Amino acid sequence: MTIGNFRPATVLIDETAILHNIQHEVARLKKQTQLFAVVKADAYGHGMLRVARVAKAAGATGFCVAILDEALGLRKADYSEPVLVLGIVPSQYAAIAAAQTISLPVSSTEWLEQALPVLEAQPELPPLRIHLALDTGMGRIGFIEDQALKTAVAFVEAHPKQFVIEGVFTHFATADAPDDTYFKQQVDKFNHLVDLLPSRPRYVHVSNSATSLWHAACNGNMIRYGVAIYGLNPSGDAIPTTPFPLEPALSLESELTYCKQVHAGDGISYGVTYRAKGDEFIGTVPIGYADGWLRRLQGFHVLVDGQYCEIVGRICMDQFMIRLPKAYPAGTKVVLVGQSGDQEITLLDVAKYSKTIHYEIACNLTPRLKRQSVNPVD
Repeated sequence: MTIGNFRPATVLIDETAILHNIQHEVARLKKQTQLFAVVKADAYGHGMLRVARVAKAAGATGFCVAILDEALGLRKADYSEPVLVLGIVPSQYAAIAAAQTISLPVSSTEWLEQALPVLEAQPELPPLRIHLALDTGMGRIGFIEDQALKTAVAFVEAHPKQFVIEGVFTHFATADAPDDTYFKQQVDKFNHLVDLLPSRPRYVHVSNSATSLWHAACNGNMIRYGVAIYGLNPSGDAIPTTPFPLEPALSLESELTYCKQVHAGDGISYGVTYRAKGDEFIGTVPIGYADGWLRRLQGFHVLVDGQYCEIVGRICMDQFMIRLPKAYPAGTKVVLVGQSGDQEITLLDVAKYSKTIHYEIACNLTPRLKRQSVNPVD
């Protein structure tokens, strides 16, 4: 996708906020516990390489990603730290991961059996580093039954030149919920399965941001620190208090490209779903649903000159319109996410109006929106 360098629409990334959010969490961890920065999905829309650089400066000792391509992107950028892919990678690509010392999750003996000939075909490679995924209640990936896990471990031990168990992990479904009943059940299941292993691998990890913030006793010796890096409360506002203030790193700004006066009954945008109630000033903003500013945000608001201005009419692919309190010249700043005067719009505000989560809003902001660092970290 082409980056819009020549239009006034910018995602601003506060690097100092990212540094703060990681350093404060590192300071809370036990000495033996490492922090791996989760930079999947282009670091939740914040820019993978930018965040990786700041995370390393803040004390992160490794990275987690979702797909092999992201891991290879880190290696191409000369990051030599441990990198763990969290999603299942097709077994035919096992040798690519081994060659780049990228760690992969394993959920079945079948995957190991399929990867074996791929790795045997390149005997010069080091053993593939694997993390045993345990499904303790997320229902996504991982070993569930005792015997299935034992069989996989035996297979790995029978092929030490091709595989080495580097880690074991699970993912909690409700770590961000006030009720911890199900969470505790998952903890018990994880401990039971780990006790079946002949020895504990280098990394034993269960903690995403929510777990590390609110259930730190479960941390193991590595945490997968994700959404909190970006200053977002993992629970939304279900658990409003965090151990330290999280600083939002992302804001979204644009400018008015056009302003006009309309009169009572004049229609705005596709379907004419909005008609002016009287003489009104309407401004046009050059961002649309192709940029990830969702069509369902009609009726939401942005900030102009410290004032809330309603989005009127349907959001178009590349533009939307707002009702202004007075005429403003083209070039006037429009804040979609962030602060203007004494007012603020957060990603959570946008998410609530859209009936989704703030993770999704951040990830939906497409590459067509140029990214720019503010408060850079050397």
